[in-house]
Amino acid sequence: MNGAIIGVFLVIIAYLVMMLAIGFFYSKGNNDSSDFYLGGRKLGPFVTAMSAEASDMSSWLLMGLPGVAYLRGICDASWTAIGLAIGTYLNWLIVAKRIRRYSAKTNSITLPDFFANRYRDDSKLLLGISAIFIIIFFVPYTASGFAACGKLFSTLFGIPYTAAMLISAVVIVGYTALGGFMAASFTDLIQSIVMTIALVLVVCFGVSMSGGVQNVLENAKELPGFLSLTATYNSETGSASSYGTITTVSTLAWGLGYFGVPHVLLRFMATENEENISLSRRIATVWVVISMAVAIFIGVVGYSLSKNGVMAELKGSASETIIIQVATLLSQHGFLAIVGAGITLAGILACTMSTADSQLLAASSAVSENLLKGMFGVNLTEKRTIHVARAMVLFIAVIAVFLAGNPDSSVFGIVSFAWAGFGAVFGPVVLAALFWKRSNRNGALAGMIAGGVMVFVWKYCVRPLGGAWNVYELLPAFIIAMLCLIVVSLATGEPSKEIQEEFEEVRAGK
Repeated sequence: MNGAIIGVFLVIIAYLVMMLAIGFFYSKGNNDSSDFYLGGRKLGPFVTAMSAEASDMSSWLLMGLPGVAYLRGICDASWTAIGLAIGTYLNWLIVAKRIRRYSAKTNSITLPDFFANRYRDDSKLLLGISAIFIIIFFVPYTASGFAACGKLFSTLFGIPYTAAMLISAVVIVGYTALGGFMAASFTDLIQSIVMTIALVLVVCFGVSMSGGVQNVLENAKELPGFLSLTATYNSETGSASSYGTITTVSTLAWGLGYFGVPHVLLRFMATENEENISLSRRIATVWVVISMAVAIFIGVVGYSLSKNGVMAELKGSASETIIIQVATLLSQHGFLAIVGAGITLAGILACTMSTADSQLLAASSAVSENLLKGMFGVNLTEKRTIHVARAMVLFIAVIAVFLAGNPDSSVFGIVSFAWAGFGAVFGPVVLAALFWKRSNRNGALAGMIAGGVMVFVWKYCVRPLGGAWNVYELLPAFIIAMLCLIVVSLATGEPSKEIQEEFEEVRAGK
């Protein structure tokens, strides 16, 4: 390694050590499962906002989104970002306060807990099936994060991909297993700040190396459809492809995913009081809109750098390493630039770790709290519960490591499928549980199963047909799940008087 790379490496090591230190600090505050999985509902407004969005953005913000913009232009990436921005705002506006109140009312510390307690499901089916779906979709989601870290270290330091991915996984598992939810939330806050600095550094340096914004835009305009919101650029043919209304609507449907993503909903449930949510909403929405806009522009800047010969042309999944390439260039411009490059690369780690830690917690809670204790009735002391929770974090991480073994996998592709899964399985059930008094346990169960099945059916059987069928699986699966929930709820008995009275109390703010 040369001096610049060694300097960058030391900055990243310092960052990783700081994350582990935070995990160790918060390890002393976990007295029971509520502390480990929900932080005792003590999150302030700023930590709630930034940890929710940092845990949501994942590695696709600094790798997937710029990569899509680099390969296909701004259309696909922009409509995805617009959908996510709308979803972020609506989730904070209509879901956050109600689920904070309702989860506290029903004494629920996980999303499956909330479903089971809300509908008084003595059969434990809601608890078990929702926990299984969390594991199904979170394990590959976590694996995408480990893969992103592996790509980072492998590309930058020449470390074998597998070894690099394992080192990253060990650090993430370390502070998550030690400190639980509070460690994950406060590291997410720090990581959101690092991600912001990384975005600013990359876009400023990239524009400078490209000869200014005007040159960046002029270079992009040379490619058909690259800067269009109604067409995408096809790098293989050098031509533009129309981006029709159906495709636009299905891409906007990314926003529906927010209503069912467990690690974001858990932040709502963990906030200190619901009065702070309005402030958190404003902070979160502004940060999300700006960060996604900058990430897309980085993809445009990346093309300009390649055209000018400053950076090699990137093809396929290699396009997701734009920020790594720019940071490498930055590190060659003196000591301060080396520090900046180190922070930039730490930003990629940050967006990956901030999601992976939350995913590990949600998946481990599904196993220890919802399956072992809730469904199978395993009696555990509070101390043993913490031990089991930490063991589950490690176990799930091991599975994710095996799934992340392919260095050519697309971070964006894996995340999009898992996102569709959560949105379709849990989104309709969350909305019905919070806002429809007539919804019942049978309807919730039907909607959950229908959403999960339809995601797979549409992804692998219907969407490959192409044409009008080429719709992002989240949209049709969400619609089918909601219809099944409504029909089955109306076709079966009304909820008990106790459930309906509790619903009215929550609606009234009691």
